Formats: sequence, structure tokens, C-alpha cells
Amino acid sequence: MAATLKFLKPQGFCIPFAYTTTQRVAYWNVGSSTWHGRQDPSECSSPCHPVKQVENICSTSFSRRILTTTSALLGLEFSKASNFKTCPLHLSSPRTLKVDEEDVEAFDSLEDPRVFLQLRPEYQLHSYNRFENCHALTVSEGELILDNVTVFKKNLQPQIIVDYFCKLSSLPAEQRPVLLSSTSFVLLCQLSVKNIQFFNAADLISILKAFVTLGIPHSHPMLDVYETKFCHQVWEMSLDQLLLVADLWRYMGRRVPRFLKIFFNYLNLHWKDLSLPQLIHLIYIIGENRQVPQDLMQKLESLILKYIDLINLEEVGTICLGFFKSSSSLSEFVMRKIGDLACEDMQHLSNQALVNILKMFRFTHVDHKQFMRQFGQIAPQRIPSLGVQGVMHLTLACSALRFLDEGLMNAVAVTLPPRVTHCRSKDIAKILWSFGTLNYKPPNAEDFYSSLMNEIHRKMPEFKKYPEHLLTCLLGLAFSEYFPVDLIDFALSPGFVRLARESRKFELIKELCTLDGTVGIECQDYRGSRLSSCLQQEGSEMLWNLARKDMTSKPEFQEALFLLESMLGGPQYIKHHMILPHTRSSDLEVQLDVDMKPLPFNREAKPTEDIAKLRHKHMGLSLTDDLMNQLLKGKSRGHFQEEIESEIWQHPEELEKNAAIHLGGSLCNVGDSLGSMEMAGLGPLACLQAPRVKLAIQLTNKNQYCYGTRRLLGLHNMKRRQLVQLGYHVIELSHWEWLPLLKQTRWEKLAFLHEKVFTSVL
Repeated sequence: MAATLKFLKPQGFCIPFAYTTTQRVAYWNVGSSTWHGRQDPSECSSPCHPVKQVENICSTSFSRRILTTTSALLGLEFSKASNFKTCPLHLSSPRTLKVDEEDVEAFDSLEDPRVFLQLRPEYQLHSYNRFENCHALTVSEGELILDNVTVFKKNLQPQIIVDYFCKLSSLPAEQRPVLLSSTSFVLLCQLSVKNIQFFNAADLISILKAFVTLGIPHSHPMLDVYETKFCHQVWEMSLDQLLLVADLWRYMGRRVPRFLKIFFNYLNLHWKDLSLPQLIHLIYIIGENRQVPQDLMQKLESLILKYIDLINLEEVGTICLGFFKSSSSLSEFVMRKIGDLACEDMQHLSNQALVNILKMFRFTHVDHKQFMRQFGQIAPQRIPSLGVQGVMHLTLACSALRFLDEGLMNAVAVTLPPRVTHCRSKDIAKILWSFGTLNYKPPNAEDFYSSLMNEIHRKMPEFKKYPEHLLTCLLGLAFSEYFPVDLIDFALSPGFVRLARESRKFELIKELCTLDGTVGIECQDYRGSRLSSCLQQEGSEMLWNLARKDMTSKPEFQEALFLLESMLGGPQYIKHHMILPHTRSSDLEVQLDVDMKPLPFNREAKPTEDIAKLRHKHMGLSLTDDLMNQLLKGKSRGHFQEEIESEIWQHPEELEKNAAIHLGGSLCNVGDSLGSMEMAGLGPLACLQAPRVKLAIQLTNKNQYCYGTRRLLGLHNMKRRQLVQLGYHVIELSHWEWLPLLKQTRWEKLAFLHEKVFTSVL
């Protein structure tokens, strides 16, 4: 650096004092980069330290000698902004800065998503290109312009002001910070505000483009005036101009909600006029600003279908990212079209486009089998060339789609420990959650998990800032049977619980309850912090309300509950509740005595009015030994159907008589059950009798398993693990068995349930 460093000459720019050597070095560091108003000073890495030196050295001098216009209309303070907000950008492609190709962690959130703008020449009509060829202005020419501003300030015409901004933006990059601190430039900005009513749309765009090139701070109050002026100009501008203005605001890093609101109103009337490049660019802008009316997004979706055969893969990635960032969904039909496009040439799909498409599949939960199959083939090879943020998004998409590819997960587990220091708290949380959710432990599990847990300790200040990430980490670890006691003790401490509950972005009581309940069962020796009983009760009620509403809305659950009540003798013999409230799902509990007969343990069930009515209620439920044998042995369909029909057409007297016949021989006798209840309801002896077997009957669905497999996901596997630890026998009414049975006869369903409840526990 010492060999190549060239000190700036003490050029004028209305700076009436000579630079010292220290000041020249400081300004060289400032001028070596461009600030885009999207990074805080605290986020800058070590190359930014000289910039802080600039502020210390020069701010006093500037305030005394340069900023003499204390009565400035807008109080412009470019010197301060240019001094401490010019952190170098860390970009990941040769089109920006030369970065080591091996540095896969290099990523610029401003430049990298804009790659699509290089795909078609039409994009140049409505996008900002900081490498646009222009005549470079010499320092002496810049001095002359600033001298003219000072001398002719009262007589400068609007067009001259515009021309001066355009020319000054062509100064060498290292001179721009010096320019921004010049009193003459401050005066030029004031004159532009005074004359803003005389500028047409093209003039305003030229000035705004100059502001972006020069690095005007995005928070500067002068820009409020320009945003207001652009709001007034929207209906007089073309689509290309509007897109260019929105793109300039984006590149500057400034939020302009007023302008965008009017722009979107304009688009609601003119959306059919959008060309393909305009559509793609608009979706990018919408995503970067995170706001859009949903009715407009539906119109844009129809345009996507119109142009679907002309869109290339990188543009597909831009579409997915824009819809994802704006929380706008795409229909299943469009997502399948996108999946088909990606499958045609996935080998040549860039890493960024691949990640963006996966984000949208994750958001819409569309299962495109061919896409996921091809993704599983190429993704393991891509992991080493992806930054940890990209790796996080891939694994998170897999967990959201319940897609377990061991090759991909192993590649993540192998490559992550050496570069775990690059992980943010969010990356650690989502990766641990993904492995836990998919219920998968890689071959190098000990190295993988220990490196991530060590990084959690190192990044604890960041986790305190984002408490949801720490809880996500601990739940993902709990799914995988890892329980770091010190981290759990901190997460359940009163201070952290208070911090988590104050989080406005997320409701974390469910996560706290899940962690607390899991620790209570699986960590018998744990003596650390626990949730208060009040919080446990609050969380249990919240989770129960969600689970009950979910289950009772499913016809297959209602059918199973009714048939089990009928088979066992009434609602007193079965209870729908959350045996483990913290696991967020409910079960049907049944208790059997020493003789393997059901116990009427459910005191909350509505009491039956009398025995006779109960018998009439269960009329016709006669499963004889003969019929059970035929059902279980799989007798021929024709003969089986004849016997069922003969049962259905029995006389009522015979049905009432059959109600007292043993269900399945000697295993369950309705008459005995009714006698044990006594006339007043549940008999005290029956209630006090200790059950020999406690059954937890679970009605599962496909979303509780990895896609296309019978492998339980992490939360549901953990629940079964804990039920067994508490002495329950888990009985699964799986969706692949129970749903097809819903189309069969009542007798077939009863036979299936009878075998599940009684035979499976022997």
C-alpha cells in the first residue's frame, strides 16, 4: 500500500487550507470506495478504520473553515456524511470489485441481485449503471464549475444547474468526498432546491442520478424535497422513467413509500403496457422495497404467464426473489411452470438463481418432484461454492418442503464447521432447525454440532439482540437430542424470557413452552431455570386452542373419534387432549386395565343419561368372533359383503340384543363396561383403578413425515420419544392406512381400530 499510495494534490474545491500528510492519507482511504447508504458505520470491517480517523481529524477543521453557510436552507452537512459513511463494499463478482474467486463468502446485497440487468440491452433504458461510460471531468474543470457557482449563484439558470450536477458526477471517485464537503457544492444543492419547480422529469432524473453517483447520504433531508417533486411528476412520466427513478432510489438505499404508492396506482391502470424487461425490473424493485398491493401482484402474475416462454433462468430467479421478498405468493400453476423451466437446464442455473427459486418453493410449499430430484443431484456439488447464507437458504427450503436428501445434508455438515465463523445468528438457527426438523444426523454429527454450539456462545451478544434465533437453535438441537445445559438455563432465565416476550416481531411463548416442556421430560438431572407455572399455563392454553381447532376441522379425525367411542363404550373411555401440551399437537388417550378392558377415566365427558339409551345409541355394533376372523384373515370380497349386508338388515330387536355381545371375543364387553359405570355415571372403583396400559392414539398426516417417506419429522419424532419416556404406548393411525379406509364400510373401519387398540399392545 505504501508503494502504490499516491497522495492527492491539495486541489481547491473551495477548501482554503492545505492538507497535511495525515489528512491526505485519510482522504485517500475515503476516496477509494463509494458509499451507498445501506451500511451502518458499525458494520464496516477494518478497512473502514481510517475513515473514523478522517472524522476525528477533519470534522473540527471543516466546521471552522469550510461550513460557513450556517444559514443554509437545508442545513446540508455533506462533510460529515462523506467522512464516516464511505465504507468499502465487499462484492462477489468481477463486475464490481476484484475479489478472490475462492472467497465464497463475498456477497453484496446491493449489486449481486442486479445481475439480471446485464442480460438484455433494454434494461439500460430504465436502470442505473454506475459503470456507464461518460466523459471524465478533470479536477481543474471541477474547480471552474464550483467557482462559477460561487460567483454566479443568483443568476444560474435551471438548465445550468442540471448540467453542473451531471458534470461534477463525472469527477474521479477519489475526489467525490472532497466535493461533498465543499461550500460551493452545498450552495449548488441549495440552488437546485430553490429552482426545483422549474425542472422537468428528465432534469430531475439527471440530478437524482448525479446524487447516486456522488454518494449523497440516503437520509439527507434535501431528498425529501426531491421525493415530493417526483410524486407530483408520476402521471407525467413514462414507464421507463418511472422504473429508472425507482431504481435510483433503490440504489441510493432510500425508502420512498409515497412515490411507490403513487407509482403502483399508475401501474394498476397501465400494467398491460409492461414489456418483459420492464416487468422483470419492476418485480425486482417491488421485492427490494418489500411493499406492494396484492391486487397488482396478481396482475403481474398474469403477465409472467404471458411471457413465460421468453424468460431466461436468471430472470426466473429475479421473479422468485421479488415475490418472496414482498411476501407475495405465486399460484401452484405458475410455480410448476417455473420448476419446469429450471429443470430444462438446471446445470447452468447460477447459485443465486437456484437459491431464489428454492426460496419461492419454500414460501408456496409447492412440491415439484422433478425439480427436487434434480436439485438433490446438483446441490451437493454446489455447497462448497456457496456462502453460508446460501447454504442456510438451501437447507431451510429442504426442511420447509420436508425434502430429505442425505447427500446434500452431508455436504452441508462437512463444509460448514471450517467456516462457521461466517455464520450470522440467523444462519446458525436455521441450519440447526433444518437438520432437527428433517430428523437427520450426519456422519460427522459430533464435529458439526459442537462447532455450531461453540459459535452460539461466541455470538451470544447477537443472539440477545435476536432472541428468536436462540430459541430456534435450542429447539433444533432438542429435536436431534442435544441439550446444552448452559444455553438452556440462559434461555429459560427470567431475564431472557422477558426479553423474548418483549419481541414485537414474533410471539415466542410457544417456543419457550416447547423448550421448557422438553427439558422437563428429557433432562431429568437439569436444575437450571424453568418457566413459571403461569407462563406454562398460558402457553398450554394457546397451544391447545390451536391444536383443537386444527384436529376438529378434519373429517378423518371426527370419524376416528366417533368410531372409537362406539367401540369402547362411550366418550368416558377416550379423551381428546394434549398429553404433552408443549409438543403442539393433540392425541386420543385410552386406558386399559389389567384385563385389557378400557377404563372410563374421562371425567370431562358428558355423562350418558341412562344405560338403555346408551345401548340404543350403539345398536348394531356387533363384531362376532366369526366376523372378526373373516375381516382379519381377508375373506373374499363377495362373501364378506354378503355378511355385512345381512348384519345391516337385522331387525331392531336383534340389534339391541347384539349390543351386549363381546367386541372381538373376550377383549371388550359392552355390558360389563356399562355395569361398571353404575347408574350415576363413572364408578369410583373404575376411576381409582390404576391402568395397566396407557395408549396415545395419534392420527397422522403426510406433513408429519419427510416427503415421500415414512420418516417422522423432528418435532413429531421427539413427541413420540417423550411419550414413551412417560410410559405411553403410542398407536399410530397413519394416513396411508386410515384415509383409504374412510371409503370402506363401517365394519372394516371398526375392525382396523379394534386391532390397533387391543392387538397391537399385546
